[in-house]
Amino acid sequence: MHPRDLAVQTFQQHFHHQPAHIVMAPARVNILGEHVDYNDGFVLPAAIDRATYVAFSPAGQAADRSILVAADFDEQATFTPDSILAKADADGIALSGWARYPAGVAWALSEACLPVPAMHAAFASNVPIAAGLSSSASVEVAFGLAWSTLGGWSVPSMDLALLCQKAENQYVGMNCGIMDQFASACGVADRLLLLDCRSLEWETLPVPGDTAIVIADTAVRRSLTDSAYNQRRWACEEAVSILSAELPGVESLRDVSVDDFNRLCGMLPQEIEKRARHVVEEIERTQRAIPLLNSGEIAAFGRILYQCHASLRDLYEVSIRELDLMVEIARDLPGCLGARLTGAGFGGCTVNLVDKDAAPAFAARLAEGYRADTGLEPETYICRASSGAQLLAW
Repeated sequence: MHPRDLAVQTFQQHFHHQPAHIVMAPARVNILGEHVDYNDGFVLPAAIDRATYVAFSPAGQAADRSILVAADFDEQATFTPDSILAKADADGIALSGWARYPAGVAWALSEACLPVPAMHAAFASNVPIAAGLSSSASVEVAFGLAWSTLGGWSVPSMDLALLCQKAENQYVGMNCGIMDQFASACGVADRLLLLDCRSLEWETLPVPGDTAIVIADTAVRRSLTDSAYNQRRWACEEAVSILSAELPGVESLRDVSVDDFNRLCGMLPQEIEKRARHVVEEIERTQRAIPLLNSGEIAAFGRILYQCHASLRDLYEVSIRELDLMVEIARDLPGCLGARLTGAGFGGCTVNLVDKDAAPAFAARLAEGYRADTGLEPETYICRASSGAQLLAW
């Protein structure tokens, strides 16, 4: 069942009437610029045609309790403005993991003095969880738009993304950058999004018309809050602290050129040097990619994807055997122009740039080869760049 239909059906079963509204917010895939968003770098994501759908209605003028039903988990959470502050449900029990994302959004919106009316809602998604496609941002942005609809207020899409990022950083406890929420809120159909993570200025770039984006899910899951993500972020900050002694005015690794880094990298402990080198060179790779996309030099762009994967594997050390295997299999298949892990790593998905005509056979052969080697059952998705979050006709 399509997640939109599942959200509506679940709403009707729990609340015994039709929802007043439906919103959707897409997942995203990052094409290039990995682990640079929290280093003020440039990222190149796209919203994709997998999304979270929320069917919802106001809870009523006298009600202060929001009741949310997660169709995919067959679970329910009830909270009030006061219980949200304690990260608890209306009965004082700690909120479950999934419930902290919409509750965190309600908290962030309240902190911004935006109305957060109590709602009855059911949501469903076809975004795989913990696969590196940002299912959490999809949920956050969808609920942000839902409360905007009920509260009668609106903010620019980037402002909504920033509020949802605040929810994930300060409420959920995941110290992510802005890219995920930005792509979900601001996606543009059939375009890649080039975001300057410092200025938050952004533009779109073409998805070459004769190529497809194929996402391959390794079926290996990770939890970012329990992973080495925050240690990688600390290493980048430590590198800036050390390098700033020789490079006054450096605020982040965005400010360090490849030439300056190569000249001064001996100042850094070995592990910090590896982490920082990935970031400095990845920012430069993303800058090199812009003219290639604009001029349609897709083969050269694809080679940059392979370079990115090697750097994430060898320098940032966030790959695992299954991700490496998926890239190695893809490289040898007809039609593949480039491949790399996408997302934070430690599991999840690869993104593959493939000749459009070859994409169905590529996806099938990639899954077959991976299954034969690992015994795991992967999923592959042929995706298109999609629009960002929106209130759907109902």
